[in-house]
Amino acid sequence: MNAFCASLMSTRGGYGLTVLRVVIGLSFMAHGAQKLFGWFGGHGLAGVGQWMESIGLAPGYLMALLAGSGEFFGGLALVIGLLVRPAAVVLVVVALVAIFSVHWVNGFFMSNNGYEYALALLAACVALLLEGAGKLSLDEVLGRACSSRH
Repeated sequence: MNAFCASLMSTRGGYGLTVLRVVIGLSFMAHGAQKLFGWFGGHGLAGVGQWMESIGLAPGYLMALLAGSGEFFGGLALVIGLLVRPAAVVLVVVALVAIFSVHWVNGFFMSNNGYEYALALLAACVALLLEGAGKLSLDEVLGRACSSRH
């Protein structure tokens, strides 16, 4: 179990990855808060659920709850640097669903509601998945604790 813990929490990243993790995490949290709570001009679960249903993601309310929770709590995990790799997996799935169910048909550029921004978020989450949380993270602290128990 300690080897699994150490590999899950280990990080090869430095402070640059920390900056990436926190900024991407805050961005995902804001998007999740729009869906879950209607904050920042969002439509809340009912509104997002209706929209998701209209584009074929059914049941809409459940899909809105899953997407909003993944974004908000996954983003929170990135910000505090706890369980960053599992959170990154969730956020990769959220980004892929957004790209292929919403943005792909609009082309690349964000100005046309394309997949440009979602692709950038996806790339950042893949980097976090591969490299870990970076410095100033709870994962770094816990990873050292796991490694020292061998």
